[in-house]
Amino acid sequence: MAKIVGAITTSHVPAIGGAIARNLRTDPYWKPFFDGFAPVHAWLGKVRPDVAVIFYNDHGLNFFLDKMPTFAVGAAPQYTNADEGWGIPTLPPVAGDPHFSWHLIEKLVGEEFDVTTCQEMLIDHACTIPMALLWPTGGAWPVSIVPVCINTVQHPLPSAARCFKLGEAVGRAIQSYDADKRVVVIGTGGLSHQLDGQRAGFINKKFDLEFMEKLPTDPLWATRYSIGELVEQTGTQGIELLMWLAARAALGGAAKTVHSNYHIPISNTAAGLMLMERMAA
Repeated sequence: MAKIVGAITTSHVPAIGGAIARNLRTDPYWKPFFDGFAPVHAWLGKVRPDVAVIFYNDHGLNFFLDKMPTFAVGAAPQYTNADEGWGIPTLPPVAGDPHFSWHLIEKLVGEEFDVTTCQEMLIDHACTIPMALLWPTGGAWPVSIVPVCINTVQHPLPSAARCFKLGEAVGRAIQSYDADKRVVVIGTGGLSHQLDGQRAGFINKKFDLEFMEKLPTDPLWATRYSIGELVEQTGTQGIELLMWLAARAALGGAAKTVHSNYHIPISNTAAGLMLMERMAA
């Protein structure tokens, strides 16, 4: 059976892609952020996952306001990137795993999640930047991916509780897959930030750190907040923490933090990183 080896959550700010492209990893501004990934690279080298299930939010490259699914799952043989206008290089296509994707889709629909199925799919910086951060050596990616997109753009947004339940269902689907696959679950986005309006530049370090502390041991803590309350605490775009919740829920059970890093600011965003594993029963 497939096995979930762990969960990784990380920010996906477009400026990170620019820093990678300009080789600024050791620049004083960027070094505290990039240095945080070294333990994760070592862990990935040890567990060697075959597949990454990535919870992310699309920023208009694949979906736009005229057609915005609440939840969408990729079932393509490969996923391509395209120019989003941020001035960051596009990355090579990432391999998909259609058979595994369809298994997840069928299980999710069986649990009454009405997902949009994407047999062709563009992936934006919310997928490609985490891939470049986690596997920075270049060349062909060492994992195939299953992208799971959560709407954080067009209201009404799914509640934190609903996203947590989605993650739980994805976790059950992964573990019911009858193949010997090692799966890492990734949640991208956040943490607190707001890009526009009167609170542009808003960062809430206190809430971010409490969220990161609670996520392994008491993940339902965040589900007690409404979407409006979470936006108030984290900023308009800080609601991307929904992907962190889904990834943690997919991991299941009692979990522990293997590594974490928090650095502010990157651009105008609180950048967070967590690596979690399930605790032994």
